[in-house]
Amino acid sequence: MSELYLMTTITERSRLTAFLSFYRARQVPVQFISLALGTASNETLNCLGLERSDKCVFFSMVTGEKWEELRRGLCRELQIDVPGTGIAFTVPLSSIGGRRELLFLTEHQNYQKGEESTMKDTTHELLLVVANHGYSDLIMDAARGAGAAGGTVIHAKGTGMEGAEKFLGISLAAEKEMIFIVVRREKRNDIMSAIMHSAGMQSKAKSICFTLPVSATAGLRLIEDDD
Repeated sequence: MSELYLMTTITERSRLTAFLSFYRARQVPVQFISLALGTASNETLNCLGLERSDKCVFFSMVTGEKWEELRRGLCRELQIDVPGTGIAFTVPLSSIGGRRELLFLTEHQNYQKGEESTMKDTTHELLLVVANHGYSDLIMDAARGAGAAGGTVIHAKGTGMEGAEKFLGISLAAEKEMIFIVVRREKRNDIMSAIMHSAGMQSKAKSICFTLPVSATAGLRLIEDDD
């Protein structure tokens, strides 16, 4: 049995191609890439004679075994452990909506389903939905109808989408939206089911959803009191 993780990689935007080639060569073809900005203060940048850095963020699914392989390669080949080069980290997954979607996201990895995440006593989870661009309102309407509160949308580009034909029997667009929603654990399945029913693979949104454990929250008390 294998544990499954969401791997996040943050690096300079100028190194996007190098990192993407690295992951493709190691058979992690499905990546969701978003652009971001570094947060160093102007004083720090001026002191070092640097300009504000543009970043890129990669999201992908990996098994524990694949992560160990990638971690060694990131240090050895891309020198990610050199300060300022980038960072990569993993978060254990709690669940994925659909077996075909799971196979698509873990293509070329020897994944055997085991237990849920070792963080079993959490009260909340982060529901992450990956969908075609332009359907976040449809997804949030479905989520709210099942008891979710608000969400946050990030624009991204998908790579490795050609594998969808094999596992899902459909083609997927490259332009994506990633919707982040914090939900109570007991409502997770109802909210995921509502999203998959209204905005799943049978719809134009072509949504894939999965959840990550959340150890603690702040800012949800008034919303939950209303429930």
